[in-house]
Amino acid sequence: MPKIALFPGSFDPFTNGHLDTVERASHLFDQVIIAVMTNAAKQPLFDATTKVELIEAATQHLDNVKVIAQSKTLTATFAKEVGARYLIRGIRNANDFEYERDIAALNQTQDADLETVLLLAKQEFAFISSSMVKEIATFGGQVEQLVPPVVASALAQKLGPESD
Repeated sequence: MPKIALFPGSFDPFTNGHLDTVERASHLFDQVIIAVMTNAAKQPLFDATTKVELIEAATQHLDNVKVIAQSKTLTATFAKEVGARYLIRGIRNANDFEYERDIAALNQTQDADLETVLLLAKQEFAFISSSMVKEIATFGGQVEQLVPPVVASALAQKLGPESD
């Protein structure tokens, strides 16, 4: 039975930290499914279709990675639908750990067989968040070292001076 992992997130935008997590997970599992989730608490910069396209382009070098847009389903339910027994989560700091620990416990109430695997962020990615990347890009800052090139281009197109 193949080991399938689900990496859920809003990925708005997909960062180098996300990419590193996916690359590392791709060595641990037979298949990694990146689930572009809808977060009702967030106002998205990119729509789900665009996010899927950007993530597919950023991960095209990973043969065992698939990207799917997913909405209006609990993560635990969606994991079961796609045959994933593992959830991948990247941890940057103690706050992330506490949050993810609580989410993992809640997911276990929905599916006791669903295991959450926490991957610690490498030091060079531990400070990157999608929210901060959006803010930097909005005010014309340099994001090329924070996101994959395809995402940097999309941010420039969406938020650059010509977009006003």
